[in-house]
Amino acid sequence: AGMTDGVKCSVCGEILVAQEEIPALGHDFVNGDCSRCDAVKDVPFEDVPVGAFYFDPVEWAVEKGVTTGATETTFNPNGDCQRAQVVTFLWRAAGSPEPTTTENPFTDVKEGDFYYKAVLWAVENKITNGLTATEFGPFALCNRAQVVTFLWRAMKEPASDAEVNFTDVKDGQFYTTAVAWAVENGITNGMSADTFGVDVTCNRAQVVTFLYRTQVK
Repeated sequence: AGMTDGVKCSVCGEILVAQEEIPALGHDFVNGDCSRCDAVKDVPFEDVPVGAFYFDPVEWAVEKGVTTGATETTFNPNGDCQRAQVVTFLWRAAGSPEPTTTENPFTDVKEGDFYYKAVLWAVENKITNGLTATEFGPFALCNRAQVVTFLWRAMKEPASDAEVNFTDVKDGQFYTTAVAWAVENGITNGMSADTFGVDVTCNRAQVVTFLYRTQVK
């Protein structure tokens, strides 16, 4: 923006002070909906509506290459997330780093699987272990406690003194500090005022939202 020319008053001859041009604010999109006007973003998938809490996270995840849609026109936000998918999302969000180990102890993880390097990286970085010494369980479903714990470990297990009063979060569990950290940092809240939903399976919308809030917010 520049300055407009001064204007000379035809009565007194005084030069009026030039006024600075104020640039337009532009759009301020939140989950696809502009907070300043009626503009909305193009919907990336037909099942990701404008205003949905996961609109921005899905857009971010697709742009960053964390995940794609289930099809060209659908994201499948309510689809259950498996262990292989969650560690792959985390790995891609971290920039798809090459694992330094080539030792693969799992009989259910084969070279060439889309999650092969992600699993080796996750185990190497102590984000998760196998379900047993020889089985990773790539197709086992991930619950909320497991997902926030994976995220917390990927963030190098930050301390949290936040108090949570969820009846299903007991002291000393593998997810106790992870839940407190997630709530403290606005990554997720409980399923209700007094339950976190530790055993509730995480869907695709929730996982990418947790990741987005961890890395972007």
